[in-house]
Amino acid sequence: MGSIKVLGLSGNVKQPSRTASVVRSVVTAVEQHFSIEGRVIELVDAAPILFRALRADQLDQAGRDIIDAVEAADILVVGSPVYRASYTGALKHLFDLVDFRALTGKRVILAATGGTPLHGLMTEHQLRPLFGFFNALTVPTAIYATESDFTGHALTSAAVAERINRAVSELIQLFPNADVSTRIAHTNLHPETV
Repeated sequence: MGSIKVLGLSGNVKQPSRTASVVRSVVTAVEQHFSIEGRVIELVDAAPILFRALRADQLDQAGRDIIDAVEAADILVVGSPVYRASYTGALKHLFDLVDFRALTGKRVILAATGGTPLHGLMTEHQLRPLFGFFNALTVPTAIYATESDFTGHALTSAAVAERINRAVSELIQLFPNADVSTRIAHTNLHPETV
């Protein structure tokens, strides 16, 4: 299992970030289930590097390292705050720099945060088609959280923690050759640990 690479991408463009908190919670759950270490890239840090290039062939080494990490991941956890009914432009720019063949067959968990439940379908109408273009495999359950699911910027909602557990369970099923389903217990996240 140590060879599986998990990368969280948070489309937040400010800190602290509720979106980054959700992405980190999902990455932590994946780490626990697969006994691996993951990494999270926040666009608040990465976007200024990536915006130095308008095309992939213009990336400097720092930008190339970010894109290489995305393309090399086996599992992506991608989250964004809902911004004008979609994901952030910084996240869109990152994926504009990713080779269109690089994510074929990669497993993806989708997440978003928004001010009201009315934006909850952004994951279905915006993020899921993006990864359909890349021929990636998104798990059926997406995670969406509103401000009431947090204390400060820490995720504390039992309902969101349950969705994270369900998404990770679906992810495990996308690794049929992995022994994780029999090797690990179904570790449930509790709100105080997410």
